[in-house]
Amino acid sequence: MTAAAFTGQVAALAAAGFAVDTSTLSRALYSSDASLYRVPPAAVARPGSVAELSELVDAAREAGLPLTTRGAGTSIAGNAIGGGLVLDCSRLDRIAHLDPAGSAAIVEPGVVPARLTAAAARHGLRFGPDPSTVDRCTVGGMIGNNACGARALGYGRTADNVLGLDVITGTGERLSLASGSRPGDSPTLRALHDLVQANLGVIRTEFGRFPRQVSGYSLEHLLPEHGFDVARFLVGSEGTLAVVTGARLRLVADLPHAALVVIGYSDMAAAADATPRVLPLRPTAVEGLDRRITDVVRRRLGASAVPDLPAGEGWLFVELTDADPGSLAERAAAVLAAAGGLGGEVVTDRTQASRLWRIRADGAGLAAVGLAKPAHAGWEDAAVPPEALGTYLRDFDALLAAHGLHGLPYGHFGEGCVHVRIDFELSSPKGVERYRSFVEAAAELAAGYGGSCSGEHGDGRARSELLGRMYSSQSLALFAAVKQVFDPDNLLNPGVLVDPRPLDADLRLPAATGSRLPRLDSGFVAAAHRCTGVGKCLADTGGVMCPSYQATGREQDSTRGRAHVLQELVNGTLVTGGWRAPEVREALDLCLSCKACASECPTGIDVAALKSRVLAEAYRGRPRPRSHYALGRLPTWGRLVTGVPGLAPLANALLAAPGVGRAVKWLAGVDGRRSLPRFSRRGARRSRPAAAPEGRPVVVWVDSFTDTLDADRLVAVLRVLVSAGFAPTVLRRTACCGLPWITTGQRDRAADLIRRSLDVLHPIVAAGTPVLGLEPSCTAVWRSDASELVADPRVAEVAAGVRTLAELLATTNWTPPDLTGTTVVAQPHCHHSAVLGWASDERLLARTGVRLVTVAGCCGLAGNFGVERGHYETSVAVANTHLLPAVAAAGPDAVLLADGFSCRLQLADLAGRRALTLAELLTLPLPSCQNLVRS
Repeated sequence: MTAAAFTGQVAALAAAGFAVDTSTLSRALYSSDASLYRVPPAAVARPGSVAELSELVDAAREAGLPLTTRGAGTSIAGNAIGGGLVLDCSRLDRIAHLDPAGSAAIVEPGVVPARLTAAAARHGLRFGPDPSTVDRCTVGGMIGNNACGARALGYGRTADNVLGLDVITGTGERLSLASGSRPGDSPTLRALHDLVQANLGVIRTEFGRFPRQVSGYSLEHLLPEHGFDVARFLVGSEGTLAVVTGARLRLVADLPHAALVVIGYSDMAAAADATPRVLPLRPTAVEGLDRRITDVVRRRLGASAVPDLPAGEGWLFVELTDADPGSLAERAAAVLAAAGGLGGEVVTDRTQASRLWRIRADGAGLAAVGLAKPAHAGWEDAAVPPEALGTYLRDFDALLAAHGLHGLPYGHFGEGCVHVRIDFELSSPKGVERYRSFVEAAAELAAGYGGSCSGEHGDGRARSELLGRMYSSQSLALFAAVKQVFDPDNLLNPGVLVDPRPLDADLRLPAATGSRLPRLDSGFVAAAHRCTGVGKCLADTGGVMCPSYQATGREQDSTRGRAHVLQELVNGTLVTGGWRAPEVREALDLCLSCKACASECPTGIDVAALKSRVLAEAYRGRPRPRSHYALGRLPTWGRLVTGVPGLAPLANALLAAPGVGRAVKWLAGVDGRRSLPRFSRRGARRSRPAAAPEGRPVVVWVDSFTDTLDADRLVAVLRVLVSAGFAPTVLRRTACCGLPWITTGQRDRAADLIRRSLDVLHPIVAAGTPVLGLEPSCTAVWRSDASELVADPRVAEVAAGVRTLAELLATTNWTPPDLTGTTVVAQPHCHHSAVLGWASDERLLARTGVRLVTVAGCCGLAGNFGVERGHYETSVAVANTHLLPAVAAAGPDAVLLADGFSCRLQLADLAGRRALTLAELLTLPLPSCQNLVRS
């Protein structure tokens, strides 16, 4: 049934006082997860407590409203979407009790497992299962899917780590379940017990055959010999039988010593053949991959992203952990001896091991974009017994070829689970037919090896229809009977596992199917659909993405949420108000245009570029907000003020006057709590070296911000360049990158400025002279937006010729000053990290001997964003996420480093501290050279 069928039920909940959100925005945000599927809900609720969750479940049940529970929405099988009420449980994130002595924890369903492990680590413990989404998925979602991850071989699946559950069944019964449950007075448990007793034969024959048999209900846990363990049975039931309100979890020892054994083979199948030989040596993880993955990582991330591997075309990564380093070394040697292969190595250095594991992680993330055509989940995580894996892989490759498809397989070989993204073409009926044909054949293939359609992600909408390929009709009838016991009205996640929806229904088609947007092109459609929903933007893992989500915790402020809204817009589905649709405006409003998603999202979606395009279309032929005119033209205002002798001091004095300053802020659309920057007395471009020094020529490109608002910073730049053996020339002509116009969507004006700047900069780089860019965001334009806005081959040449200071110094033999004993808190500009890369700066700073604290996140000002009216609170919240705590922790003696003008402005405004540029930091110990520069 569609969402429209539940209007009355939703209205009943709202009338009863429940906070249910029926807005088009929320329905768009929650219509998809990380799967191929799209089902708009009738309403969304975000309970803030377990009590509120329980009340919502009761109210929905009484109203006859189907409900689907959702954690982080990272389901790849379509388990976390539904047409009724979607319950977002991510706010239920309390670790109620940590019991180190009992190696257990009691948690709410919204707890992120990485946070649980971090809390347990203080006691030498960890939560065992670690799916690839461990830094953002929720315990409730893991329980729903029976999630596993690479180290389930050593630590067990989620089912192996659940000691008890608190649940609400579809009948409204509350159950507190522990190992060895007894039916007692519970009508649900008595009926379930009777079902099991009547079907012992089929359960013993068809269930629990190997650990990764995740498809269907895990009825083996209900056998008498397994203690009628209802809690473990419910793990993997995908929210179709009960709603989890709490869990008691097992914690395991986090052993201090680890070794990674890497072995090469002729191909991936040969690596799989060798896997059973290493399993008796008790590895924590056995992962398999081949050259298809390493080639993608090299192609996308550069050759350095793949360290040297043993000879071969396929590899096993075997991880061992131990309390004793001697025992660990013996076991590692035994693995090498048992594994055979073309060669291998044992890695015990954690940094080196992390680099090797990074191949596996990056390859998994890039699998969706690593083929010539977009690849999708659809046959994502089948598993077979490990002893059959090699033969299965050979047959699977043949099956792909027979259907004219390509995939990038890798997986948890120690348990026979294979992940693969396949280039299904889903935008045409013929492509959808081929998708169905392939997955039906793949299910037959896996079942023929005694395998499971799902090895860890669950069946959801992708595989529930295929359960008949691996289970008998008696087992399917038993599934239906179990569903009848727990959820007789079919209100819990309907369409999944029992009475399933067709696997090719509800597909999220990656094309504009019904949009009438003017000037909508296929490039924009494809860019919006790059997001596959994996939700890396929800994690706070040391990167920048996604600063607004980290500040607000709202789905609409995540990269994924924005992409889902834009997908609805370009497809002409839920969002029908065109470029100016309120849902689009609200979703994009708090995007800081930091571009972190372009580099940190596995699919490389660039929401900043999409926002720029949306703003351009939304305001085409219409008046813009005042801030777009005032801040977009800030470089022009700056040049006017600094170009007239004596005008800058007068302008600064006027702006400092309370009445004038307030009026200017109001007129410019600037938040009244912001400080206005001061104009430089004289433009920096008018400065030049006092005497032309000998050395390698370099042209210093002074951007508009440095030129008119921070001209004094140029002195340090010239000092460093001369010290490093350069002969710098300050570019006198204007070369504006157009960034303020790009971020405000004034793209035609930005393109004009880029063309003019090409005329200035290209002759310089064409002559072989490097150009030094001072402002990271301006330099980054040449390596990102410029090529999209201007189709000119000169753009690529200028992009290659304009360098940051650290990149330029890396081409010399210059020895930086010794700054040992200095603590530096560095705030890389977002565009520096995302587009240019900050590695050169990091290496240079390491050579100075400083104690470096690198802030992992955005400063929150982000050019015009943080000064615009309506953004101040979010801007401050972003700064409080990483930057301001790092500054406070470092103390008043630490040096603050920020090459970005907006980053320095934010620090001055919120921390009351003056930050240095890299050049200023490097000149701290140098003798005074003020006479290097003259007006």
